[in-house]
Amino acid sequence: MAAGARAPQPRVLLCLGALLARAVSAGLEAVVIGEALGSVTLLCGNASAPRGLVTWYRNDSEPVFLLSSNSSLPPAVSRFSLVNASALHIEALSLQDEGTYTCQEVLNNTRCFPVSLQVADGPYQVEVNISTAGSLPNGTLFVAKGSQAAFSCRSSARPPPLVEWWFQAAPGRAELFGSNRTLSSFVLLQMSPGLQGNYTCAATNTLSGRQRKVTAELLVYSPPTSAPQCSAETSLVSSTLQLTCRWDGGYPEPDFLWTEEPGGMIVGNSTLGVETVNNSQVEDGKTFKCLGSHIVGPALGASCVVQIKSPSLLSEPMKTCFVGGNVTLTCQVSGASPLAKILWLRNLSQPEVVLQPSNHYLITQAGQSSNLTVHNCSRDLDEGYYVCRAENPVGVREVDIWLSVKEPVNVGSMVGTIISLFLLGVATISGLLLYYSPVFCWKGGTLRGQDMGDVMVLVDSEEEEEAEGVEKEDADEEEDETREELTKEVHKHGHIHRVTALVNGNLEQLKNGLQDLQDDNSAQQSDSVQDEEPS
Repeated sequence: MAAGARAPQPRVLLCLGALLARAVSAGLEAVVIGEALGSVTLLCGNASAPRGLVTWYRNDSEPVFLLSSNSSLPPAVSRFSLVNASALHIEALSLQDEGTYTCQEVLNNTRCFPVSLQVADGPYQVEVNISTAGSLPNGTLFVAKGSQAAFSCRSSARPPPLVEWWFQAAPGRAELFGSNRTLSSFVLLQMSPGLQGNYTCAATNTLSGRQRKVTAELLVYSPPTSAPQCSAETSLVSSTLQLTCRWDGGYPEPDFLWTEEPGGMIVGNSTLGVETVNNSQVEDGKTFKCLGSHIVGPALGASCVVQIKSPSLLSEPMKTCFVGGNVTLTCQVSGASPLAKILWLRNLSQPEVVLQPSNHYLITQAGQSSNLTVHNCSRDLDEGYYVCRAENPVGVREVDIWLSVKEPVNVGSMVGTIISLFLLGVATISGLLLYYSPVFCWKGGTLRGQDMGDVMVLVDSEEEEEAEGVEKEDADEEEDETREELTKEVHKHGHIHRVTALVNGNLEQLKNGLQDLQDDNSAQQSDSVQDEEPS
């Protein structure tokens, strides 16, 4: 207030006191809200009514003059001015300006109009804090999956602001967590990927309606759930060695560091885990190591190794195919790291010409096993060496396979020849057995002391006896024909038994046959003696 401001007259005090008492009791005073550092205009009653002399007072312990429409009275503070010779306009509001103001109008009579001014301050700053959260270089916050996260929000304002927490998953609609004057902090016990998104704290001044909000993006990271896997491959573009490291199950992707072991010389570092190695660094048996690290652990990371090896080949050295038939050549590769490329070649005048699949050549591959099938074999075109080649960035291995093409065999003739040879062998063996078997002996009924010649003599003697029998029949027709026939039958059957025994190798039957032969010879000799005696 300016020092030269005049004190109000007694009637003014009476008017203000009575009016203030009635307005407070009836709740009729106007309320105007302004913001600190802003401006506000307080109206004097009904602005459309005719105006007389208007004077504004500040109601503290006693009325304090502010300014008047009487130009001879200067305003107490330069921030105060009249609008339309009646309304009080205040610039650069402060908290001290809050209070009750009275407009006194003197026209035909004196009227007083009270106005309550409330000054709102803030919120000027909203601070959001999420504990146990890490921060990325761009300011984004993150927490580990399964961990706890404590959220708090602070804001300076007068009066204390209304605090609201909102959550919005990306993409999705915002979800209200709560809204009251005390909800400035809360805790989430189990962070999961579903709780990843934008967290917004909104502070609202209940007087001015001014709102300030701060949004924090929170990511929920999880470490890989499996062990890292290393592999070596051949680059399709440059046929160089390509190292690949995978560590699945984590979010975000881990970082990978490839080193050459032993020694730890760095080959490359990236988030892809793929590195290309120069051919000069590739040697059989060399080892490369991949070290994976993740932003949420484990602290020491995880690693895997891969060893580079040249291929080894296994195949049959010779194969046979009949003219017009089919044959399959097989080539098995083992121990190759990275996996080998398998090719088939003909070892002819141009050994470097690779065989291509066609109607004549069918090439199939399953894993590291390759098959070459030759259809409709021809001696002129297909017989010869075939080469299976396996190559990777470490080395090249080759193996030769000789394919022999033959004319088909007549199966019927072969079977007949086999049977004939078998029978001939059986006959030969039987003859040898008979020739080298123990010698037959007539004396004492034994089978020793004689050779096969004796048996043959027996057969010849029997034939001679039969001839003599015939001559006797011609010479002596008076003999008893019944006896002669009986004698012939006995001789005849004895001969059959003996021959059968010789053929079948039945020694017992042969022995019996020889005994019968001796008996027959003795009988014949007796008969001959009897025939000779009468003469």
